[in-house]
Amino acid sequence: MGWGLVVAGLGAIFVAVAAGGSSGATVAFVIGLAAAGVGLAAGSGAQALQRRADGAIYAGPSPVPVFIAALLITLVVGFAVRALNVLPEGPLAVLASVLISAGVSLGLVALVVVGSGALGWREMGLRLPGPGEGPLLADIVQGIALAVPTLFGAAFLAAILVALLGVAPSAPLPPAGDPAGVLVNLFVAAVVAPFWEEVFFRGFVTTAWARTAGPRAAIVRGAVFFALIHVITLAGSDFDSAIRTALVAFAIRLPVGLVLGWVFLRRGTLVAPIALHATYNAIPVLLVALGAGASPT
Repeated sequence: MGWGLVVAGLGAIFVAVAAGGSSGATVAFVIGLAAAGVGLAAGSGAQALQRRADGAIYAGPSPVPVFIAALLITLVVGFAVRALNVLPEGPLAVLASVLISAGVSLGLVALVVVGSGALGWREMGLRLPGPGEGPLLADIVQGIALAVPTLFGAAFLAAILVALLGVAPSAPLPPAGDPAGVLVNLFVAAVVAPFWEEVFFRGFVTTAWARTAGPRAAIVRGAVFFALIHVITLAGSDFDSAIRTALVAFAIRLPVGLVLGWVFLRRGTLVAPIALHATYNAIPVLLVALGAGASPT
């Protein structure tokens, strides 16, 4: 039934695209997204149940269809929110978008991963360091300390790629014109995004692949997956520009994905990866805010 919904949803999306920009086509497009998303979620749950019946070493769904299902359902919710026109453009709209992504993604993990018995939240690192694993503060300090050289390395790589390819990815957060906007951007970058992304990409994705492919493969595959999903919404003035922009964005996110995966599997808890991710995101936001504050009005 799940895969049948996926096929029906893709058919509705194809018809909507072929029909053009009419209101009926838009409705068909959203219905198609919803059907495909629900179908992938159902198929992922069925995959988890089958793997458990087969006695697989990892009795859960593949991370890729779970993420695609979350993405499609998030788009549907986003369409509904935009149709209601309840949020202004700017930092608050981005906060709402990230909260929707977090809620849908972690909700699906709860449903088809935790709910199927494949992995528990503690197995995915959502816990504090236990006895013999060192103090909590040590994990936080380690994450912060690793964030600085990782950020400088990514910035150096970005400078080289931008010079070679002649394009630069746009900023992921909207400009903030006042202190309230800066605080909202900082909350998104340093609190909401690091928490849900680490639970999903390290806790779920990396743990699942570590059980099926081993830790080294899981770190690499998880980092590539993490970098890829951060470029799927990028665009350019033409196809060539979009490809070059995506290459730059992918390349500069790959190192931090590798470091995050390594730290997570080394520590077995998400404390250090979340601290690293939060620091890595917060520094550019603060630098942009300080630069804007120092510029003439």
